[in-house]
Amino acid sequence: MVKKYQNLDDVQNTKNFSDLRKWMKERRSKQKDLSLSIERTEKTVEAELKNNRSDMSITWIGHSTFLIQLNEKNILTDPVWAERMGVQKRLTKPGLQIQDLPEIDFVLISHGHYDHLDFASIKQLKGNPVYYVPEGLKPAFKRRGYKQVIEANWWDSFEVYGGKLSFVPAQHWTRRTLWDTNSSHWGGWLIEDTVTPYTVYFVGDTGYFRGFKEIGSRYDIDAVLMPIGAYEPEWFMKVSHINPEDAIQAFLDLNSKGPFIPMHYGAYRLADDTGPEALGRLYSEWERLSLDKELLKVMKIGETWWRKQ
Repeated sequence: MVKKYQNLDDVQNTKNFSDLRKWMKERRSKQKDLSLSIERTEKTVEAELKNNRSDMSITWIGHSTFLIQLNEKNILTDPVWAERMGVQKRLTKPGLQIQDLPEIDFVLISHGHYDHLDFASIKQLKGNPVYYVPEGLKPAFKRRGYKQVIEANWWDSFEVYGGKLSFVPAQHWTRRTLWDTNSSHWGGWLIEDTVTPYTVYFVGDTGYFRGFKEIGSRYDIDAVLMPIGAYEPEWFMKVSHINPEDAIQAFLDLNSKGPFIPMHYGAYRLADDTGPEALGRLYSEWERLSLDKELLKVMKIGETWWRKQ
C-alpha cells in the first residue's frame, strides 16, 4: 500500500475534469498581455558569488529557484532551469546560467511538481550536493543514481554546517504521473544559521492556511521567500496557490523581521495571472496596510540581496 499524504485539517484539492473545462473556457475569454515581463538585473555577480566565503546572500534565479549562501555553504532551492513547462515556453530566462553557479552543498526540494523538481537541471549541478526532499521522493532520486538523499516529514530538523534545516507544513498537493497523486509530501524549508543567528524561510508552494501562525510561533524568522503567483482563477487555485494579499497576511502571521521576498511569478504560465499583475496587487496591498516599505524586497531576476551585518 502506497502512503498518501494530506494537508492540515484534511483540506483537499478536489478539482475534476469539469472544473478544468470551466477554467479553460474562462482562459479563452481573457485577454492577457504576456509580452510584459518582470524586470531583470543588468549587474553580473557570478564571480562575486563563486568567491563569497563570508557574507550571507540570497540570489533569485527565477520562479522558486534561489541560491542562498551562508556559513560558506551554497544552498539551492527547487532548481529548475527548464525552458518549457508542459506546452508553455518559459517567459523569463533564469537569472544565472546553471554552469555559472558555484559548487552546491545542499539542495532543498519543496515538492515533486515539475516546476519545482527538474531532474534535467539537477543533473547539471556542480559539486556533490546533499538532497533534502519531502518524504516519498527519495526513490525517484535513487533510481537516477543519487545517493546523498535525505527524506523529511513535517517538523523534521537536521543539524548541518553550524546551522539547521527544518521541513515545515504547506497547503498543497503533488503528482508527477497519472498514478502517483499525493504519494510524496510537500512543504517549506527553514534555513537557520545558528552562529549569527539568522533564519530564512523558503515557503515552497502553498495556499493560505493556519500553518503560517504555527510556524511563526515555533521559529524566529528573518527573511521570507514567499510565493505570490499562479492564483487565477481563484475559485480553482485558492486551495493550493496563495494570492498576493493572502501572501502578505501569511507574512504578518509569521511575525517575521523581514524582508518579504516574493517568488513563484513571472517565469511560467501556470495559471491566468501574469507577473506584473501579481506585483501590482502586492504593492497595492502593502500600501493599503501602510506596511514598512523597507520590509518588502522585490528582487529583479538575477539580483542578489546581501545581508547587512
